[in-house]
Amino acid sequence: MASSGFSISIISALVDVVTGGSGTSGPPSIGIYRSGPTLEMFLGAAGIEFNLAGGSRVPSVREALLIQNRTEEGQIAIKKLIEQVADPREYLHAREKGDAVVENLNQRLRPENCELRLIGSIYRLLPLGIGSVADALKNAAEKVDFDSVKLDFDRAIEQADQDPEDAVTAACSTVESVFKCLLDEMGEQYPAKQDIGGLARAIEDHLQLSPGRNDIEQDIKQILGGLANVARGIGSLRTHCGDAHGKGKKVRRLDSRIARLAIHAASTSSLFYIETWQRQQKQKESGKTI
Repeated sequence: MASSGFSISIISALVDVVTGGSGTSGPPSIGIYRSGPTLEMFLGAAGIEFNLAGGSRVPSVREALLIQNRTEEGQIAIKKLIEQVADPREYLHAREKGDAVVENLNQRLRPENCELRLIGSIYRLLPLGIGSVADALKNAAEKVDFDSVKLDFDRAIEQADQDPEDAVTAACSTVESVFKCLLDEMGEQYPAKQDIGGLARAIEDHLQLSPGRNDIEQDIKQILGGLANVARGIGSLRTHCGDAHGKGKKVRRLDSRIARLAIHAASTSSLFYIETWQRQQKQKESGKTI
């Protein structure tokens, strides 16, 4: 979404799927037809005050959304409405219609670098930047049954825009969950100091990922050193800016850009650790991990 708000194309598509169209003859509507009272309740649930007051449904909803789109607070309400109208629970008896609603909205959202993505069982409006690596991590965690990793990562993605501090906390928890799940799988004890730094050192040792190794290229050593610093950096960011700890008078607020950086870093490093462990499981006889 641009800083100026949602485009007319997105607003128009949203009006169509929220109202279900005019209800007159013509092609079938993409969304569910909602009566005036239902629209008042539906928009109200997203924080948008709406009173049809004898007006026409479609033009009245369009006007209400255009007014909301003028302010940052109103744009947050529109985002909530987009997620709300894509909620699979709205289409329990019409799944194909729900899929059509999501695809119709995404056709307008993607050119503006965002899209509805299924997080757990609910659609969330997210930047396109959170993509393939995040999906790969979730798929890897699912294959090896790391439920805690999936839960923490879903929370991080969901909160990136709404609560960046919580997103950073969840990104850190994602990495910590990966470390603990891997130690569990390897039958190793947790380190005495179970912060992200202590866990990172334990994983580096057990997966033979120490940048101090003499049998790997210098370029890879540099990457491994950076990988270790990524985990510790996310931990430091959580300590200073996340919401896991109390704050003093001077509060350093995060923006969603930094939260997404932490999420990207967490997903990339976590995926590498999981894939390294999987590779070692398959190739123990080779004695190589890189």
